[in-house]
Amino acid sequence: MQKYWRSFLLLGLILFMSGLLIFGCSQKTPTQSTTATIPEGELDPAVWGKVYPDHYASYLKQKEQTKGNSKYGGSIPESHLKESPAQVKLFAGYPFSEDYNEERGHVWALEDVTRTLRIGPKSISSCWNCKSPNVKPLVEKMGDSFWSTPFAQLKDQIKHPIACANCHDSKTMALVITSIPLLDALKTRGIDPNKFSRQEMRTMVCAQCHVEYYFKPDNKKVTFPWKYGLKMDDAEKLYEEISFKDWDHKESLAPMLKAQHPDYELFSTGVHAANGVACADCHMPYVKQGQTKISSHHLQSPLNSISQSCQTCHKQSEEYLKNQVIGTQDTVFKTKVSLETALSEAIDAISTAAKNPAAKADMMNQARSLHRKAQWRWDYISAENSMGWHSPKEALRILGEGIDMARQAQLKANLAVGAAVGGASGPEAGKTPGAGTSVDAAGPQTAPKQ
Repeated sequence: MQKYWRSFLLLGLILFMSGLLIFGCSQKTPTQSTTATIPEGELDPAVWGKVYPDHYASYLKQKEQTKGNSKYGGSIPESHLKESPAQVKLFAGYPFSEDYNEERGHVWALEDVTRTLRIGPKSISSCWNCKSPNVKPLVEKMGDSFWSTPFAQLKDQIKHPIACANCHDSKTMALVITSIPLLDALKTRGIDPNKFSRQEMRTMVCAQCHVEYYFKPDNKKVTFPWKYGLKMDDAEKLYEEISFKDWDHKESLAPMLKAQHPDYELFSTGVHAANGVACADCHMPYVKQGQTKISSHHLQSPLNSISQSCQTCHKQSEEYLKNQVIGTQDTVFKTKVSLETALSEAIDAISTAAKNPAAKADMMNQARSLHRKAQWRWDYISAENSMGWHSPKEALRILGEGIDMARQAQLKANLAVGAAVGGASGPEAGKTPGAGTSVDAAGPQTAPKQ
């Protein structure tokens, strides 16, 4: 009898617990209230926000202007030129020598691009690319004539900053590539964007804009230099092949390259990319927003959300992880500054040698070519937004090459006038091998003022 009652009580307990489990599992996870649908072709993020209010509230946090825990980033529009006056010389003859500030984030894209001094009467609509979801429909309407259209002419039709429609399908919320330049670049590399996994797409939507690019000479179309691959050397190979330049340096007269923001390319050479980590894993971690768990749309440094961005994989303390990142960035930054110094001295040596009519053309050509290559390496890391953290080994390799090239440029300029390395005049000035003068090396209409 006692055994019977024990069995009866055990059966009752099982039924009771089963009931609790069934009841618990039947409770739905809180979902966001949707008060509207997103009309087809809608680009206004506020309209999307009516359907996804928590995501929109997270997106709007980008309006905050702060450095947070980031030592080398943040969303405060601090001047790079004030922080590093050497950059005024490095960009001499180019608009970046007049206005170059820290980016403030997606919600500020339109305000920042229309206010910068780098935009002027001669600016073209290629400068709108990656600033607004309005770009894609305009390109579809205008074709390639969009790119060379005067910037100001389309100002009234560019209405929204970078937002939901740049990365999401309005019906399914699936991640999509809307950047025509990226689709073109993938086609060049023989990659079908429809075969990307969702995890890969969590990087590729960022690669729409956080990349190196140039304006195609014939129609000014935004183009990614990915013909030979994603590395710095691959882009340089293409630029050399097509004799591309962004401007002629005002002091050295070298044909220069201006790097944009090759975040994706540098990231692709790093350990996180090699292990399948996506940009969104670190910069858009899952967080609690309102009543739901969402991927954060407050894009910022992972150092401001270490527990969600880093500690999902790394089990060390927040302080340890923060110090690891900043310590690595400090090393890259110091190396970058060393290259800035070498470049400044190379520019001085070249411009000084160019004033000597006896300077030999072959040496001056070599000096200017080395200046171009060295500064391209400096700018590739300087313009990239992680201060080398996306791939520290590659960043230091690139900067190290740059230092060597800048010092070689300085030496070549000194040898062009027969000067010793220290700069003293040599008795054989003007007698080094090579035909022509500095004027010949620089090309027509570039004779130095006497």
